[in-house]
Amino acid sequence: MALVTKKKIGVLMGGLSSEREVSLASGAAVLKALVDLGYDAVAIDVGRDAGEQIRKAGIEAAFNALHGKFGEDGAIQGLLEIMGISCTGSGILASAMGMNKIVSKTLFRAYGLPVGPFMAVSRGDREALRTAEKEIGYPLVVKPSSEGSSVGVSIVNGFEQFEPAAKLAFQYDPEIIVEKYIKGMEVQVGILGERALGAIEIVPKDVFYSYKAKYEKGGSEHFFPARIPDEVYRRTLDAGLLAHRSLGCRGYSRVDFIIGQDGVPFILEVNTLPGMTATSLLPEIAQGAGIPFPSLVEEILRLAIAG
Repeated sequence: MALVTKKKIGVLMGGLSSEREVSLASGAAVLKALVDLGYDAVAIDVGRDAGEQIRKAGIEAAFNALHGKFGEDGAIQGLLEIMGISCTGSGILASAMGMNKIVSKTLFRAYGLPVGPFMAVSRGDREALRTAEKEIGYPLVVKPSSEGSSVGVSIVNGFEQFEPAAKLAFQYDPEIIVEKYIKGMEVQVGILGERALGAIEIVPKDVFYSYKAKYEKGGSEHFFPARIPDEVYRRTLDAGLLAHRSLGCRGYSRVDFIIGQDGVPFILEVNTLPGMTATSLLPEIAQGAGIPFPSLVEEILRLAIAG
C-alpha cells in the first residue's frame, strides 16, 4: 500500500504542560505506528526552544501528540504555520477555543447545543464564587478553564468543599469554570474527518472520570457502542459532529457528553487533540468502528497532508 507522504515526519510529544507523561505515551504509540507502516518519522520532545528543535530535525510534516498547554491551545500550531510545516489536527483558532472551556461552552450554547448551567470565575473574585453557589447550586463541578485530562477538577457538594476546590483549580489557571454537576452517563464521541465514528460509554471506578480513571488500566469500564436508546445515540453523534464543526476543528477530535436522566446529551467539551495511548478512547472508538490503530494514525496524517 502506498504511503500517504514521503516527507520526514516529526512526532511532537512531551512538552511543558501538566499532561507531559500522557503526551509521551501518545507520542510513543504514534511513532511506533508510523515507523511500522514504513514512514520516515522521528520523535521530538518539545521544549522552550521548539522552533530550533524542529528546524534541526529537518521535518517536513508534524504529527502533534502534545497534550495540554502549548500543544493544543494554538501555540505550536502557530509556530508550525509560520515555519510552513503541515500539522495534524485542528488549527490555531479551533485549538485555542477548544482549550478554553468557557469560550467553547459559550459557542456551543450559541449553536443550540445542550449545555448545563456554568459560570466563569477569575482568581480573587470571591463575589463571583458566592454568585455561582447561589445561582447554580450544589452539587457543582469546579475546573481550570484551560486544562485537560481532568487535572484540577473537583466535584463539590457544599461550601466547605467549594473554596478548596477553587483554590486547587486556580493553581492551574487564573480563570476557572464552575458548572452544575449533571448526574448521568458519561459518553464520548469520536470524530474522524467529517464522520462521527461512534459513541463509547465510560463507567469510572471513581466518582467521576478522573486522571487516574483515564490513564490507569482498570480505572474505568468502557462499552462500545454506548448502552443508550437508538434515538439518543443518533442525537449524541449529531451533537458531537456539530460541536466539532462549530469550533472549526480539523482532522479529528473527541467530544465528551453527559447523558442526563431525561436522555438529553449535555456537552462537556471538545478535545481537539485526544489521547493516543493504549488506554485512550478515540483509538478504542475507531477500533470499534473497524479502524485499527495504525490505520487511524495514517488517516489522521493523510487529512493533515491533504490540507
